[in-house]
Amino acid sequence: MAEFIDDLDTRLCDNCKKEIPVCNFTIHEIHCQRNIGMCPVCKEPFPKSDMETHMATEHCQVTCKCNKKLEKRQLKNHEEMECPLRLALCQHCDLELSVLKLKDHEDYCGARTELCGICGRNVLVKNLKTHPEWKNKKGRKGIKTDSPPKRVVKTVQTWTSCWP
Repeated sequence: MAEFIDDLDTRLCDNCKKEIPVCNFTIHEIHCQRNIGMCPVCKEPFPKSDMETHMATEHCQVTCKCNKKLEKRQLKNHEEMECPLRLALCQHCDLELSVLKLKDHEDYCGARTELCGICGRNVLVKNLKTHPEWKNKKGRKGIKTDSPPKRVVKTVQTWTSCWP
């Protein structure tokens, strides 16, 4: 007798598509054919008694706020990754707006200027993050994390002799 379940010979159940130990296969097959059905849409095995609920909750058609029709099980992923009405943050001001409006807003927002607190020049907001003398956390004035470059001044000391 095998010590571990991995050591047992198995057979593929034609109904549920799972590997079943040979010693249990006959009883499994009888039970499976009577109680388990394959979803015709997603091809996943489900208890026949739950199939109607599965179809109604997972495969019914819903309409997203962008008016796209899709299966209910796909809605969450669509809203988070694909929907043009999903919210996103402006990289310049952290304003939250829909992806549809984001590019126009970022073009406008990045074209504004702000006074650099270190060099005193007006700098485009979109360039604040890479402004050579200004390194900050979020690209907004007033959040200084590094000091400005320091000038190195070399001085030469001369010693005059105190000796006659």
